[in-house]
Amino acid sequence: MTDTLIKPPQDAEDAWQDAPDAHQDIEAVDRPDNPLADWLTVPDAPILPAWARNWASVRANSGALAKVTWWHTRYHSLRSPKYAVKVVGYSARGAFRGGRRLWPVLAAQDHTRAVKALAAQSKAKSEDDALAQRYQVAHRDRTLARRWRWGAALGLVSAAVVALDYASLGLQLAAGCMMCGGLAAIGWSDEAQILDHGTPPLRIAMDSQQLNDALRATGLLKQGKGDDDGPKVSCVMGPLRDGKGWAVVFDLPRGGGKTASDVLAKRTAIAAELGVDEIQVIMSRVRAAHGGNAGRVSMWVADDDPYLAPPTASPLEGMDAFSIWDPIPFGQDARGNRVTLPIVWQSMFFGGLPRRGKTFSQRLLTAAGLLDPYVRHYVCDFKGGQDWIQTRQVAHRLVLGAEEDAILAFKALLKELLAEMERRFSILRGLPTSICPEGKLTPEIVKRYDMPFILFTVDELQEAFLAVDDQEREEIINDMARIARRGPAAGFISNYASQRPDAKSVPTKLREIITIRYSTQVTDQTSSDMVLGKGKAAQGADASVLSEEHKGVGVLVTGPASFVTVKADMLETAGFNAMCAKGRTLREACGQLTGDAANDHSVIAEASGVTISPVLSDCLAVMRHSPKLHTVDLLARLENLDEDYGDWDAERLAKELEDAGVKRMTKQVNIGGKNLAGYRREDLEAAMPIELLNAR
Repeated sequence: MTDTLIKPPQDAEDAWQDAPDAHQDIEAVDRPDNPLADWLTVPDAPILPAWARNWASVRANSGALAKVTWWHTRYHSLRSPKYAVKVVGYSARGAFRGGRRLWPVLAAQDHTRAVKALAAQSKAKSEDDALAQRYQVAHRDRTLARRWRWGAALGLVSAAVVALDYASLGLQLAAGCMMCGGLAAIGWSDEAQILDHGTPPLRIAMDSQQLNDALRATGLLKQGKGDDDGPKVSCVMGPLRDGKGWAVVFDLPRGGGKTASDVLAKRTAIAAELGVDEIQVIMSRVRAAHGGNAGRVSMWVADDDPYLAPPTASPLEGMDAFSIWDPIPFGQDARGNRVTLPIVWQSMFFGGLPRRGKTFSQRLLTAAGLLDPYVRHYVCDFKGGQDWIQTRQVAHRLVLGAEEDAILAFKALLKELLAEMERRFSILRGLPTSICPEGKLTPEIVKRYDMPFILFTVDELQEAFLAVDDQEREEIINDMARIARRGPAAGFISNYASQRPDAKSVPTKLREIITIRYSTQVTDQTSSDMVLGKGKAAQGADASVLSEEHKGVGVLVTGPASFVTVKADMLETAGFNAMCAKGRTLREACGQLTGDAANDHSVIAEASGVTISPVLSDCLAVMRHSPKLHTVDLLARLENLDEDYGDWDAERLAKELEDAGVKRMTKQVNIGGKNLAGYRREDLEAAMPIELLNAR
């Protein structure tokens, strides 16, 4: 960016040139001959200490001070009986010392010395009458002094006792504390100590010297010469305690040629120098929008692994309704801050190794859409298990499994979505700007023109790619990429997931147009970049640092330079299924129950309170895309849906379906030229209760 020089009008410039002594009237502040130059020059040093230069630092330091104060309060409160015993002991010593020092005064020992001296002289000179008289006077003065002093002391004590007797309990306690404090002060000694020295139990300790040493060891700071340590970072904030860890914001020294990106790239090495695991080091750049620069880094070092705590239940589970326009509660970061995701106008991709919580995390976004009746669901689960089966209660289209019939249904679904997308764009182009000012959906358009958001959820995408040839795979990728690229403006929200983070399962053409990416644990940085984007691991967004214990934890990338490691909220399958039932009720109430969900016999039966056989319901679910199936294939699909079907054979299946009322028109079905034992879907549907057949 270049600065634009704005010149004055020519007339004004000529007048300036012609003005007498114009240049002489202006005196630069930094001219060498200006006597006020030193006084008027603004110093480079900031006027505030580092901790008070921004509100974030003030809040962090205040919070740390409050936490330390609370810890010391609890620490010393538990030891208060011990401190009381110490105070009593010092008070007793003080009383002894005070009594020993006061006794000579009360006993008038100053007079006693004179009396003893005169008595000794009187014995030596017994005939001296003047000396005897002086002795008698001194003896009388000592007696009077003792009387007055003892009387005054007893009078003061009596007055104090009487006054306290009429005083309130609080005043009596205050007086007692003052007296104990005074006596303890008298009994104090140099080695005396009432309070124990309490140090907060920190798992790790961190200071600026340790930070500089770590950066210097990793080559981010230059080595010094001789006794000079070399250049050091400038700490804008901290290091200070922040929650269960240490926080610091620092600027790299100029002249070293290093940037904040270089620091992020050496996260593992820095963690090793600090003596912690890299999962405990959370680093990010501080951008100009937040007062940062290319050399400013924000670092938080946790006392322990911050992602091993039990997961937090999703707040969505307790909601009765939710608006898809609002950010969706997704999880918590390392410091326990709530992480939300706005998904309108966005597309999402989830990846990672098996059994790391990928599907559970993906379902959180779909679950939010369940609670908004103006969200139409298209769900494809190529695994075909229990994870998504209950979305049949709300899904306009539902594809389960990766068999040939399911792939054909998926292709038809993609064409349907593309046609709907073009239909919507045609409507949006014809709307006036007063209704559609940005060429995108608005809450008014959604309801007025019956264009609900379309949440397109695809799980286990790699199974679909493995089931087709390269040409079909390329066609599917092109259609999905087109939906993810153009669909958001028409209200399409893509929610894709793949289990195998490789080039074939995560096509670059599809990945690069996705705006939000989330990866659970992967094997290496290359696999991490497959999901999160090329070069993200070098920027610090590296899912390979996660371990097997980090279930439900992943790296979330929301922009070119925005990422955070998140422990996703927990939404069990039972809770998700209950939300599917809520979603159906909401859609029935406002007339938004459409497509497959409106005609699913099993769901209709459950909603109507009609009991049907579970095996009949499951058979209809796995045959939703096939008019007929061989028995061996039907058993395989049932086992994939539920492992309890693993020990079933053809005889048991036939008996269970016969007990459920299924009457086969023929026991042999011809599929692809093979005539084997099997079932027709229309025979299964005919076994449904008569109430459902009439409703149909």
